Amino acid sequence: MKIQLLVTTFNSLSQLLYTYLRDRGDTVDVVYATSQTRDAEIEAFEPEMIVCPFLQHYVPPHIYERYPTFIVHPGPKGDRGAYALERALIQKQGGVSILKANEAWDGGDLYAYTSFKIERDTNKSSLYRQEIKSAFYDLFKTFLANFEANKFEPQVMNPLHQPLDITIDWECDDTQTIVDKIRLLDSTPGVQEEILGVQCRLFGVHCEAKIGTDRYHNTSPKTILSKRDGAICLKTIDGAVWISHLQEEGRFKLPATYVLKSRLKGIKEDRLPLIFDRSYETFFEVSAEIDGDVGYLHFNFHNGAFRAEQCMRLKYAIEYLKTQVKVLVLMGGEDFFSNGINLNILEDSKKSSEDGWATINAINDLVASVIYAEEAVTVASLHRNAGAGGVFLAAACDYVVASDTTVLNPHYKTIGLSGSEYHTYTLPKRVGEQEAKRLLEACLPISARYAHKIGLVDAVFSHGQYDSALRSYVKRLVVDESVPDDFLWEKQTSIEEHKEEIERCKTQEIAVMYPEFWDETSPFHTLRQAFVYKQCPLQTPERLKYKRENIHA
Repeated sequence: MKIQLLVTTFNSLSQLLYTYLRDRGDTVDVVYATSQTRDAEIEAFEPEMIVCPFLQHYVPPHIYERYPTFIVHPGPKGDRGAYALERALIQKQGGVSILKANEAWDGGDLYAYTSFKIERDTNKSSLYRQEIKSAFYDLFKTFLANFEANKFEPQVMNPLHQPLDITIDWECDDTQTIVDKIRLLDSTPGVQEEILGVQCRLFGVHCEAKIGTDRYHNTSPKTILSKRDGAICLKTIDGAVWISHLQEEGRFKLPATYVLKSRLKGIKEDRLPLIFDRSYETFFEVSAEIDGDVGYLHFNFHNGAFRAEQCMRLKYAIEYLKTQVKVLVLMGGEDFFSNGINLNILEDSKKSSEDGWATINAINDLVASVIYAEEAVTVASLHRNAGAGGVFLAAACDYVVASDTTVLNPHYKTIGLSGSEYHTYTLPKRVGEQEAKRLLEACLPISARYAHKIGLVDAVFSHGQYDSALRSYVKRLVVDESVPDDFLWEKQTSIEEHKEEIERCKTQEIAVMYPEFWDETSPFHTLRQAFVYKQCPLQTPERLKYKRENIHA
């Protein structure tokens, strides 16, 4: 079937649908709603169906009257308009609807819908990336069947949602109320606040169960008590909360300490060890759990983006854990495995070239600690999406497993970089030279199932049973004590034989990247700025247009 995706941006849900349809064998094209040639692109493609997985623009009648056009709405039957995710969090009830576009906002006939209870405390963006994404993936097959059968029912025309007016009253709101308010507007637009004289929006909130209740018991609410890994801890009337990121007006999200800078003079860093008491609530980025001979390393970095110091902390954690266990599993974070280097930090820096160079070398050192982990079998757990250097951090592991809803972006060029992370060694080793070149040049997302087909991923598990499937998979690696010992002996031999080649690949990668960071005319600087400021393109990226050469082999 010829299916065109009409989108505001090519976000995670759009990419999930794009890869799913391509795996099915459909002819798929993408058009941006902001494209100056939108109508011409649609007419040229002549789709049999248009699907809008993420659209913040009204579909005009001349499109939906000519082509069957369907809207994916992140809410249950009867839910209409923007702010669906905020309402879902308040009601603890979410859903997904796929309905036909017509003159009414989210008012067309329903071709498929589902609803679910929200079982965890979370924020708006995480709800979208996890529960909404999984529900949509499961629902789309039903939609296709109903479309073929022309099976639908009328939408319930409830009133459109109205925007929420949310502010924090630090003198009256308890900790949980503050957390709930910030999560409702995270990741956009964020709750407006003033912190130490800085007007900003708040993101990345976490409860703190100890700090605000002990020696700071009599401290005034909203006082900054401590800092940790870029986050700040603020006193509440009954405890404290951590805020990991702030955004000033007209700017972009940064770690809170990067925004407040010298205003935090005298505020002490409250560090946590790698393995610590997880029985109470607090903010942390890197943590580990050891289950017998298996270690699970979690790294929950904001949007999966790595700063240089985070790479170093993760490297030290790997170097320690690989001596404590037989199998080390890299778990990634709550919403992402990894997306490589942190572009917001570089855009904020007055020495962006220097800091970018430091970060790429730091992430290379991190990847090297995985490649040369002779003491333990390494497993990358791609439960969530990964992009750029994050894909190649995973590829450096001995085994890579993924969820069936995971989408990978194994490329760099869209941001103006050629990339490093030893990818010129690890990628061809897994998929072959020809496929490696195609992936890097095409700059397209691929599904976990396609990644498995080409050898980039070793196993794919259903998202509904992922955690149990992962632990069963890992346990099979250690059930027979001789298995990891034999594997590690072969691994040590292979590393010794290929070490010169491995390091030569890294050296060549870095040589190519040097001018990309340091040359003032490098496209990286303008592309990074456009990415960080979320500039809407006036043309659909050419890489997303249908071409026969982009069809899966």
